[in-house]
Amino acid sequence: MGFGPTDPLLLMQVTEFSCSGFVLGVTWNHALADGAGIAQFLQAVGELACGFPSSSLVPVRCDDSLLLLNSPLQKALMGLDPFQDLIGLEITIPSSLINHIKAEFSKRFTGESCTKFEVASAVLWQCRTRAIMGNPETPAPFSYAVNIRKHVGAKKGYYGNCITGQLVMATSSMVASGDIFHLVKMIKRSKEKIADQFKKIEDSNQQAVGPQMEHLAQLQYNILIVSSWGNLGFDEIDFGSGGPNRVTPYGEYKPPFPLCAMCLPFKAKDGVNILGAVVKEEHVGAFLDELERFTAI
Repeated sequence: MGFGPTDPLLLMQVTEFSCSGFVLGVTWNHALADGAGIAQFLQAVGELACGFPSSSLVPVRCDDSLLLLNSPLQKALMGLDPFQDLIGLEITIPSSLINHIKAEFSKRFTGESCTKFEVASAVLWQCRTRAIMGNPETPAPFSYAVNIRKHVGAKKGYYGNCITGQLVMATSSMVASGDIFHLVKMIKRSKEKIADQFKKIEDSNQQAVGPQMEHLAQLQYNILIVSSWGNLGFDEIDFGSGGPNRVTPYGEYKPPFPLCAMCLPFKAKDGVNILGAVVKEEHVGAFLDELERFTAI
């Protein structure tokens, strides 16, 4: 995905190869749909390509019953100018490390489980913070995109935007020097609060509001934002030859803040494959070194 101000709202391009395989490239404006919405749209395209007379899911283009989401944090961040010196990277956090941390987490917290997303996010957060850290008391916020359809009662088939950003706050020293299991726990707890946050909004008949943290815009390079493509439905797209071998974002890597996406698993990589731009060139070496130390566990 990727979108410029002069681009069409939605654009699809198919490249066919002599081996009979093909690549589908899609760009879209987030005003049209979020990740789950565009995955639903592509599933419908696949069904039509397979000869179905109509898609199995009736699309809902507008749902006026949804809570109005108004996040000052998101507005502040989207108003920032793009970083010109963030470096695009592809990294993989191996399954061996993820499984090790998950097993130790369960031991430390009496059988409590954690997910690959929580572990991979904690590793990224700590390694990046160690690589760029200056003042140890400077905030090192972590944020991730959340599909909130089930929390706000979105109608089945709704493909518009229904996401928000969940924020986890800590100082640079807490993240860099803290126990990795504690960071996993912080991310896990923030996920568990989402349903209750929207329940309180619904009960009090208030407007849904994001974190009142506009000053985070001043910490543009300190924040890390992660998006997971794991549960959006891209793996269910079938144009007649089975599911996709790989689904990945693509862009010029000039976001207004450090940003990365956790991609769907694919055979060529054993672990969590991550694409994005999270550090400046001067911090790339230190960041990769920190990741390598982790993978040596």
